[in-house]
Amino acid sequence: MSNPKKWKTRIKDLLASEEFDIPVTIKGWVKTRRGSKKFSFLEISDGSTPENIQVIADSTLPNYSDVEKLSVGCCVRIQGKLVQSPGKGQSAEVQASELHVYGWADPEQYPLQKKSTSLEFLRQVAHLRPRTDTFGAVFRVRNALAYAIHKFFQDRGFVYVHTPIITASDCEGGAEMFQVSTLDMANPPTKDGKVDFSHDFFGKSAKLTVSGQLEAELFATALTNVYTFGPTFRAENSQTPRHLAEFWMMEPEMAFCDAEENINLAEEFLKSILNDAIVNCEKDLVFLGKRNETNLLEQLNKVVSSHFTRITYTEAIKLLQESGKTFEYPADWGNDLQTEHERYLSEEKFGGPVVVTDFPKDIKAFYMKMNDDGKTVRAMDVLLPGIGEIIGGSQREERLDALQARIKELGLNEEVYWW
Repeated sequence: MSNPKKWKTRIKDLLASEEFDIPVTIKGWVKTRRGSKKFSFLEISDGSTPENIQVIADSTLPNYSDVEKLSVGCCVRIQGKLVQSPGKGQSAEVQASELHVYGWADPEQYPLQKKSTSLEFLRQVAHLRPRTDTFGAVFRVRNALAYAIHKFFQDRGFVYVHTPIITASDCEGGAEMFQVSTLDMANPPTKDGKVDFSHDFFGKSAKLTVSGQLEAELFATALTNVYTFGPTFRAENSQTPRHLAEFWMMEPEMAFCDAEENINLAEEFLKSILNDAIVNCEKDLVFLGKRNETNLLEQLNKVVSSHFTRITYTEAIKLLQESGKTFEYPADWGNDLQTEHERYLSEEKFGGPVVVTDFPKDIKAFYMKMNDDGKTVRAMDVLLPGIGEIIGGSQREERLDALQARIKELGLNEEVYWW
């Protein structure tokens, strides 16, 4: 038997290999087949890279008749030899010595062909969506970013904590939470005309979390630097790309840290994880940029190399009012910044990332530390060109009396936050 170290299986590794004339086995799905009675050229994908590897199968294969029947979507195992490719576009290809078909795909019925496919259509074939170039690229980038997030914080001594997904506490102070219940909603117990949640699983109303922040704050007061990274839920019935019912969110909490240090960490964090994505997913990012008619790779490189401009909310409002532009939403002091405002500041005014600080207390959550002016809090939003807000954060209020006053001022139930 050959040295097992010589047997490479992932197409990503094969295309990067500097060793040739070695035995290989690949397993994946057919993207295309073209050829004749004498030989066939197959393009095979296994999802490890946006690129396919070319396989040459000639008529000497005992089951060459099967090769001639291959079409998009067929699942195969191919053994052969990795050789240098004489053609342009890739350095390696496989000369097949054996081909086994795990599963056939009827070319008349298989819905994914070598043509552009709309995202709307892919909803109808959700079981096959991951095989498309777009979904493959998105989830390889997402995978790289998730790894980079953990690496960033682990390298800096942060402790990863898992916070509850089901909770009775609303971190954001809003009502847009999904109810979790074991009650029979067709015939729930009632009291005073309302659903009586004392009969529910937890003995009170429970909902899906919008944030793990409050629990993470507790851990920070014991472990100093912690972070959460997990699913969060928002019951916002808004059909835009910026409103998701379920998404993953990363939240660090740091003891002995002020607003300035928080901003510094946010800038360092974004630059670090974006750089990791650029290094590890360059071809995926190029593909996604072309799909959306943008130079995504150039945009991300610019963020990584940029200085993050820092302005206060009051300065931002003044710049918006002096811009001469007509906005759909008025840029008045006391109103929250909208996406159109954020993108003007980051794209047109400064041409790069912007950090806006010191927002009015009336548009921010109860736990943010009050500034000495009594009107603003030590909050910050990081704005990126093409997106708008990508990070929101604040220095937390550590004064118990001030915290209790804000809870009461906002009409929140202090008993829910006893802990």
